Amino acid sequence: MASALPVSLKDIRAAAQWIGSHVVETPIVPSALLGAIAGVPVWLKLEHHQTTGSFKLRGATNAVLALSPAEKARGVVAASTGNHGRALAHAAKAQGMVATICMSRLVPENKVSEIRRLGAEVRIIGRSQDEAQQEVDRLVRADGLVVIPPFDHPDVVAGQGTLGLEIIDALPEAATVLVPLSGGGLAAGVAAAVKGINPKTKVIGLTMERGAAMKASLDTGWPVQVEEVSSLADSLGGGIGLDNRVTFAMCRDLLDDVVLLTEAEIAAGMRHAYASEGEIIEGAGAVGIAALLAGKIRSGGPIVAILSGRNVDMEQHRRVMDGETAICAEDGP
Repeated sequence: MASALPVSLKDIRAAAQWIGSHVVETPIVPSALLGAIAGVPVWLKLEHHQTTGSFKLRGATNAVLALSPAEKARGVVAASTGNHGRALAHAAKAQGMVATICMSRLVPENKVSEIRRLGAEVRIIGRSQDEAQQEVDRLVRADGLVVIPPFDHPDVVAGQGTLGLEIIDALPEAATVLVPLSGGGLAAGVAAAVKGINPKTKVIGLTMERGAAMKASLDTGWPVQVEEVSSLADSLGGGIGLDNRVTFAMCRDLLDDVVLLTEAEIAAGMRHAYASEGEIIEGAGAVGIAALLAGKIRSGGPIVAILSGRNVDMEQHRRVMDGETAICAEDGP
């Protein structure tokens, strides 16, 4: 089965060579408290310490470095829920390129302003990532920009997979890896890397209950659209694309399970990260911790939870620390 996958372990190892000098090898640390809850050792992969604050820099950098000189001259464009846009803006700027990022009105302002600070052109379109993608498609037709998708691209998936290599290199005995799941770029890449080295290791995707496009698509058997709604895990919003070519098949073939989390559980994960682990993370980065706290994960051996991003609006973070468990009206469009 692995030989038929769009992205192989060989591709991921090649990506690690390409991007090694452009990204940080993030720490992996034990959590005694979560280990006591889970009944097995728990390790936290602190990917939110990555430059630009999320794992997205890996895939964006790998994809940008793979462009030809002619493609680099045309400039790049992408739809984003925030973190991919920030990563692509950073990677493009490092190569002297122009980036245009299209986002919906659901993307928090702190993520929008950071993308602008990095010099990218920002376009706010509609109320969903699917609508933002329509603007991307228009810009490709009108201006000849090169698309670097947030997840459904072999170079992006291979770049995200380098995180999986780091996990297995650091903890080869890992029995279960918990991965935030949205469009599937991270989950597909990490699963391909982890299972390419140790097929017995389980990889579980974690996402929010509302608006989980990949979960709905996997349940249906093909890519479907879902309504995008506000969530503490805003980075996990958006569709997977009805013409998905890479990540749907990889998640279908490689993920051992997908676990859904309520807004209250995600908030509890964020609070635990701050109060007990000393880490500020966004809702999407807290889903692994949330699943462990909620007792939704069973493993016969060591667990690794990926803390995927830190780019949270600090006012929202303060409210969650004060006990709120849902997005307030002013956090929406």
